[in-house]
Amino acid sequence: MCHAALAALLVIVLATLSLFVGVADVSLPAVFGGQGDDALILLVSRVPRTLAIVLTGASMAIAGLIFQMLTRNKFVEPATAGTAESAGLGLLVATLLLPGAPIFAKMLVASGFAIAGTMLFLRILRALPPEAPLLVPLVGLMLGGVIASVTTFFAYQFDLLQFLGIWTTGEFSGVMRTRYELLWLTAALALIGYLAADRFSIIGMGQNVTLTLGLNYRRVMWLGLIIVAVITAVIVVTVGAIPFLGLIVPNIVSRTLGDNLRAAVPWAAGLGAGLLLLCDIVGRLVRYPYEIPIGTVFGVLGAGVFLFLLLRRDRHAHG
Repeated sequence: MCHAALAALLVIVLATLSLFVGVADVSLPAVFGGQGDDALILLVSRVPRTLAIVLTGASMAIAGLIFQMLTRNKFVEPATAGTAESAGLGLLVATLLLPGAPIFAKMLVASGFAIAGTMLFLRILRALPPEAPLLVPLVGLMLGGVIASVTTFFAYQFDLLQFLGIWTTGEFSGVMRTRYELLWLTAALALIGYLAADRFSIIGMGQNVTLTLGLNYRRVMWLGLIIVAVITAVIVVTVGAIPFLGLIVPNIVSRTLGDNLRAAVPWAAGLGAGLLLLCDIVGRLVRYPYEIPIGTVFGVLGAGVFLFLLLRRDRHAHG
């Protein structure tokens, strides 16, 4: 309980610091005194941005946890399975075919593509040898690369490359009030994932164990796929893709708590939110007053941790 309280306090401290980091100076006396535009900046920009980061970090980490249980592989997440790239392709298709559609309709299209891409990945996964777990993320990265290439080709044909770069790079500088509220849907999905955590833990033991314990394997699998795909699609549509977040956070948590998903979900949510807040603050301070996209900062961190996990697994396999 002490560790949980400390973790929650750390997230609160980082969130509070995030509110007061930026080009425009915001002070509490000015906010409460009604002086200048400090209160407006805080309510319209800083608070929505901080909430968006917390929701994205927490929900993406939980989606990664669930996805790793569904695939029974610790090196899988939406960014290494083609899910995020499929959501990006769906967003491009929705933009081309339904240019005047509301953002919620585009999110539904992106979710459908994300589910289809994830199912294709799982289909390929069944053809891979189970004794070679390192092949899984590599094949997923290749699949994501192929899907991203198709997306880039059509974006180039329709002069949408600049918009594609904005969509696919996790970036929170444009988040303002009325432009992030869709992310609350990820909080609801993450809560559903927590309530169904025991079922996903059983799925992680294999199909035979799941059926022996009386669970409907296909139904639970579909529930997990929908949660992962829709969370990924909402995040891509709203703020862009955040690579490796759903990979490194579940690995850190599972090394400490094991595969008890119900116990791991709150820790993953807190760690995901805290890491994303920290990367956002770093991105705003490194080149102040300019800003490095949070997807770039976390991508560098996540790539390093991903390589460390791969090399450590490989060293243990040959040890």
